[in-house]
Amino acid sequence: MKPEEFIIRCLKKNQTKLVASLPCEKVRSLLETIPLHFKHVHLNREEEGVGICAGAYLAGQRGSMLVQTSGMGNMINALCSLTKIYSMPLPIFVSWRGVYKEGIMAQEPMGKYMPDLAKAINIPCAEIREIDDINLIKESVKSSYENEEIQLILLSPRIWDSPKLKDIKDKKRGKFSSEFTSKNIKADLTRYEVIEAAKNYLDNKAVVCNLGFPSKELYMLKDQPSNFYMLGSMGMATSIGLGMAMYTSKEVVIIDGDGSILMNPGMLATIAEQYPKNLTILAIDNAAYGSTGNQPTSTLQNVDIEMLGRSMGIKNTFKVGTKKDIGDTLTQLDTGPNLVHIVAKAGNKEVPRIPLSPLEIKSRVMEFLQE
Repeated sequence: MKPEEFIIRCLKKNQTKLVASLPCEKVRSLLETIPLHFKHVHLNREEEGVGICAGAYLAGQRGSMLVQTSGMGNMINALCSLTKIYSMPLPIFVSWRGVYKEGIMAQEPMGKYMPDLAKAINIPCAEIREIDDINLIKESVKSSYENEEIQLILLSPRIWDSPKLKDIKDKKRGKFSSEFTSKNIKADLTRYEVIEAAKNYLDNKAVVCNLGFPSKELYMLKDQPSNFYMLGSMGMATSIGLGMAMYTSKEVVIIDGDGSILMNPGMLATIAEQYPKNLTILAIDNAAYGSTGNQPTSTLQNVDIEMLGRSMGIKNTFKVGTKKDIGDTLTQLDTGPNLVHIVAKAGNKEVPRIPLSPLEIKSRVMEFLQE
């Protein structure tokens, strides 16, 4: 039996009705299977799921979560101050990054410390290192519900097959329009093509780029010492860019994505409050978590990034979709902060990993900013 089938069976046997998740490529097969069997909630930030599962439990239903180890850091306070003190059940399946054939250095610390962290906050933790350990899942899920406790279930990538990520084709997406846009905007370019269209604009600017494929695509198209390539810390691009802009006279550009912005949307309000005149956000909205397999985000149907920025207080907002409109808009940008909402198609360019260490990335950017 495949691991995902075993997990589904365990959850069903224990009358689980709800699964809340944020994606990870290592558990893609499980992510694709869950919606076929349970009410599935796509989260924008992990701690949202703690509250959703708590509310479901109060209403008489059993919930579970699927996140990765990096996301556990976002949940600790909510787990301790809500789920734990109210004695609520919550089995949490954790994609255990950093322990087996990990290609991203930023994933290693949380993976290494996760068992000790669970012990420090007194949460039972099952380590599924090999396929032979999979029976531990049965007892963990059962114990969580029967004893009204949190149970962490660490799933090593070793237990999964690792199919090559494929792009989702023919994704149905409505056209955008608003009082700020006189025409309908349709997704015309992939993220790689958007960056290619914008690369000349990035010349000699400090650039903070969202993690995963966006950073790898930027490196392929426009590597320069002023690029800060994020290797982890999803949702933090806007805050890093704001910090730069507040303490340099150089122009700062943030290349962010819809999934990342939705994880930490309050940063748009902070940017509007601080009002850095040298800051521009290129929000490439492809309605997908591109680096984990193109699972949909809330912008597919419901959320308009430009309107979100406007509601947070950013006055200079633009919505574009074609190569020409991107070029024309970037050429005409004036004093910031600026938010350019670029409606894009889902899809990743096959590009290699960035051959720079975190310290090399940091030192290059610091030298540029402090010139």
